[in-house]
Amino acid sequence: MKAPIYIYYQLDNYYQNHRRYVKSRSDKQLLHGLNYRDTSSCKPEESNNGLPIVPCGLIAWSLFNDTFNFVHATKQLEVSRKNIAWKSDRDHKFGKNVYPFNFQNGTLIGGGSLNPSIPLSDQEDLIVWMRTAALPSFRKLYGRIEQDLEEDDLVEVKISNNYNTFSFGGKKKLVLSTSGWLGGKNDFLGMACIAVGSSSLFISLIFVMLHVKNPRPYGDTSYLTWNRKGISS
Repeated sequence: MKAPIYIYYQLDNYYQNHRRYVKSRSDKQLLHGLNYRDTSSCKPEESNNGLPIVPCGLIAWSLFNDTFNFVHATKQLEVSRKNIAWKSDRDHKFGKNVYPFNFQNGTLIGGGSLNPSIPLSDQEDLIVWMRTAALPSFRKLYGRIEQDLEEDDLVEVKISNNYNTFSFGGKKKLVLSTSGWLGGKNDFLGMACIAVGSSSLFISLIFVMLHVKNPRPYGDTSYLTWNRKGISS
């Protein structure tokens, strides 16, 4: 595998597209922090002990917090965690002067914690997680290995199993992937294109057979506007 090698975590049976979950956030608070106070959309994770939560909402509260370490030939592989989120999100959706406040301080802890000394625009794990998935099985980028791996290389993965998926019958997977000039591997996209193309070809053959069996009769060209003008003149 040629560098960069992308590390993804995959969650199954996790409905980030649930209506109440998706709405439980405040985009303006993510950008302006404590200066924006209308966070009613974040319920039930709006405040704690009478103080606002930054970032508020169920999405941030349930932040994925498993960690992965990779060992190759007795040496630890360096995993780059920078630039894993969309640049547009970092620059325009998360404030550079907005810091976590009163986060994960309640009696019920949802997921990972955030460093209160790092602005949200640099908390790329959070930014990746806040871009919710449309399907119940999804992958999110964890980091990159900037080193080539050869065939038959043995890589040991040490996982800190922090994120609870047992309560809702979910599954966690770790995926290593590379990308070419067309992007990364996507089996669903290929199968969808084949299915749509095959069905379109089948339908077109049906229309051809119907046209051959019952051809459409040609109309009388004398009724065309330009021909009628010529006849009247």
